[in-house]
Amino acid sequence: MKSFLPSELETKNLYGMLSGSIGPRPIALVSTVDQNGAPNLSPYSFFNVFSAHPPILVFSPVRRVRDNSVKHTLENAMQTKEIVINVVNWDMVQQVSLSSTEYEQGINEFEKSGFTMLASDLVKPPRVKESPVQYECKVKDTIALGEEGGAGNLVIAEVVKLHIREDLLDEGLHIDQYKIDLVARMGGNWYSRANQGMFEVEKPILKQGIGVDQLPKSIRLSSILTGNDLGKLGNLEELPHQSSVQNFISEHHLVDFIEENTDEQIHLIAQEYIEKNELEKALHILLAKQ
Repeated sequence: MKSFLPSELETKNLYGMLSGSIGPRPIALVSTVDQNGAPNLSPYSFFNVFSAHPPILVFSPVRRVRDNSVKHTLENAMQTKEIVINVVNWDMVQQVSLSSTEYEQGINEFEKSGFTMLASDLVKPPRVKESPVQYECKVKDTIALGEEGGAGNLVIAEVVKLHIREDLLDEGLHIDQYKIDLVARMGGNWYSRANQGMFEVEKPILKQGIGVDQLPKSIRLSSILTGNDLGKLGNLEELPHQSSVQNFISEHHLVDFIEENTDEQIHLIAQEYIEKNELEKALHILLAKQ
């Protein structure tokens, strides 16, 4: 066994050891608004429930290690004292990952990740319609745990109203743990699907995806492609030029296939490529009829 003093480790290595050994961690997809009402959305896995009476949820936006800056979520929570914590399940995990992209202040992550804003009843930040459980919260306190990169900031929030998808509840108001299909964070790119096991999602930290909002409407509103499919496509850095699409179709002898099949059939083929993480091929096929 190897032993370390925290002072002996670089912050990035210590962070990796902590996050890689303490998990699976539930994910809070936190929606906030700034003082001008502009929405922000970002996921946090330093998160849990700490009390039932009163109902208290706590999460921690960590200062960025590379430049010691703080997250927009923290700034908004401290200014407005209102947040919504949206629970994350399997059906939305790719979009949640995309929402963690560090877009500039003022960019709406709801639009970038393809989520639907749903008005809250008691607080200003919108809920995520696709989330199976949404907690409207008032911020009770924020506690800075340090001033250096990697330091956490505890946001202590009291639930003032909760929304639960009706099909998840039985007559005794118990949540079906199979139906809710929760996912959790582990170390690096790894996640855990509570009722099945581990899987990997590429972190969008080193690049900035185009976002689901930049995909053509026919793709965004596809009856075949799932939110996870769209989340993967939205993490690509650019849309291919039409000349590239035409060359791809020609080189792969897909001209007749594109002409003879419906959008739904084409989307089914593209979905197979998405499942294999051949995203650029999928996007070329999807754009062939644009």
